[in-house]
Amino acid sequence: MHDIKALTFDTGGTILDWHTGISAALAEAGGRHGLERDWAAIANDYRASSLKAMVNTGAEAPATFNIDDVHREQLAEMIKKYDLGAFSEAERAAIWYRWHKLDCWPDFPAALARMRENYIVASFTILTVSLIVDTAKRNGLSWDAVISCEMIGQYKILPGAYQRAAQWLALEPGEIMMVACHNFDLNAARDVGFKSAFVRRPDEWGAAGPPDPEPDDHHDIIADDFPDLARQLGLSALVG
Repeated sequence: MHDIKALTFDTGGTILDWHTGISAALAEAGGRHGLERDWAAIANDYRASSLKAMVNTGAEAPATFNIDDVHREQLAEMIKKYDLGAFSEAERAAIWYRWHKLDCWPDFPAALARMRENYIVASFTILTVSLIVDTAKRNGLSWDAVISCEMIGQYKILPGAYQRAAQWLALEPGEIMMVACHNFDLNAARDVGFKSAFVRRPDEWGAAGPPDPEPDDHHDIIADDFPDLARQLGLSALVG
């Protein structure tokens, strides 16, 4: 991988454990009202509906809205769908804002620091800049760059998003490796010339399991976790 100069990371599921955080936020609010629901399933529905509203939405997004707007709107839909009208406005705000307070997967921080010694490392995400800043501070993550589709004017998986990311890094697409736990993101990156690394995240959607768990065999690297990715990049000094 000597030709790779930068690693760009999907962040929402590959780096951040959204399922644990959002399930907990929903359960905390429900508990205050004595409500019993399948909070894990609601969290997954919330995430899936938010992704559907954001990914490949065309020229309209993100000029007129961003993922924070969508998280608020889709939470309102979940409240209607699952009869959660007892939630106060403050509780609803706390739930959607929990996205800004997510913990990252524990295998990532040390691996990021090690990879940063040899590569440009950038969060390349549909999440907002403020969300990435907040979660970076919370988890002690040092990104060389944050490239949000909010800034670009097009969302992944539109090819223009990946092309603009490469332009901003002043690199050829073939000098960048997209890192994600989702085939759809990696394949879109490959279509414009990026290299691709699939990192397994079997717990991203909790006990339900991810909807697309098996990596396509054409990826340049398939890793079980971030220490494994680091090793396959030749960074054997990483411990863990």
